[in-house]
Amino acid sequence: MRRGLRYVPPALLLLAVLELTVFVLVGRGIGFGAALLLVFAASLLGLVLLRREGMRAWRSFRAAAQSGQPPGQGVTDGLVGLAGALLLALPGLITGAAGLLLLVPPVRRLARAGAQRAAERRVSSVVAGDLFGPRRVRVHRGAPQPPPAAPQQPAAEPGAIEGEIVEPRRP
Repeated sequence: MRRGLRYVPPALLLLAVLELTVFVLVGRGIGFGAALLLVFAASLLGLVLLRREGMRAWRSFRAAAQSGQPPGQGVTDGLVGLAGALLLALPGLITGAAGLLLLVPPVRRLARAGAQRAAERRVSSVVAGDLFGPRRVRVHRGAPQPPPAAPQQPAAEPGAIEGEIVEPRRP
């Protein structure tokens, strides 16, 4: 089991306790009927948005695939929208607030950028290039390294830069 997954069950238990605590506090403040209605309304809104965001993500993916563009940014934006709608659909005030935040455009852009960076770290450079388009690379000038002995390859196109991207070793 991965190291981070062992924290999921305690985190879910803590979230459930926090949700109940917040519900009781809000129920005392505005009344339990109103708090219950608020939770049901948020869940219903989340279910409606879940369908809308799913269709939006699918259309974005299809449009990018048909036009020959990398689909990564549209898919990542759709996944962030789906996560926001799913959090809103879950019964609870904390998850509902987090879901609403993920649907606000500036927060959504930040979350999309974070999700894209996480995806780029987990896949190879070739796959990341196919998903998110041309890559930006940093070129560090240093002492030239002798090339490894390899069979001769045909010359590159004029104007092309020959090289390779070496990914760092993962711990």
